[in-house]
Amino acid sequence: MPHSSSDTPAPRSPGSVPEAGFDALVAEAEAAPVDGWDFSWFEGRATEERPSWGYQRLLAGRLADPAVRAALDLQTGGGEVLAGAGPYPPAMAATESWPPNLARATRLLQPRGVVVVAGPEEPPLPFADGAFDLVTSRHPATVWWPEIARVLAPGGTYFAQHVGPETVFELSEFFLGPLGGEVRRLRHPEAERAQAEQAGLEMTDQRTERLRMEFHDIGAVVHFLCKVVWTVPGFTVEAYRDKLRELHGRITTEGPFVAHSTRTLVEARRPA
Repeated sequence: MPHSSSDTPAPRSPGSVPEAGFDALVAEAEAAPVDGWDFSWFEGRATEERPSWGYQRLLAGRLADPAVRAALDLQTGGGEVLAGAGPYPPAMAATESWPPNLARATRLLQPRGVVVVAGPEEPPLPFADGAFDLVTSRHPATVWWPEIARVLAPGGTYFAQHVGPETVFELSEFFLGPLGGEVRRLRHPEAERAQAEQAGLEMTDQRTERLRMEFHDIGAVVHFLCKVVWTVPGFTVEAYRDKLRELHGRITTEGPFVAHSTRTLVEARRPA
């Protein structure tokens, strides 16, 4: 699952999942806030392996480069990742469109000197051509390659961690049934490379890893589906109560539900 900039929560020991029944677990999960990208609520209830490269650490190095005078973080969420990656270049901006995340990011980043801009996720971005030496993003919902190329200065870099293909498909298919080949090809690294090159960027680094996830109780599943809404589009507890009850029984008798995420590290350069 997506996780906060802190270490991934440790799994519960066998038999230590919450003792509450199905209804109590579901109600607790529905009541939990879903704003921001702080995943500490999952402590002990779900785990995900982290990519080996350490995106936030690498991001901090890019932001500290003295050659970077202006940087932009796209779809910053609640600002948690960027907040832990400072110090920043002289000009630092971030965008976010979802109002709860926008408010959270503003509270977190503005005191650090970051200009947080409210705006839609689709083009055009409210910035001039060639405005930034560095554009970054962690888990953008959509990657608008031509717009990224437009706001990058000549010689500038796009550095990001993308959600890769077939992420959490085990969970999606449990609720939705088999997903077709076209859906499985979305976010494929080869397709992203072609899109970046078509926008005039040179892909200088691209690495993909498949990572194990575990959900230790049905509350963790519900909260994940409420927070990461594209996993099961239109998810509500009432619409999927029977499937949730089925999955609760499976976790109770067989142990954690196992899925996998895919993450791709991306670095692309606009030619000078």
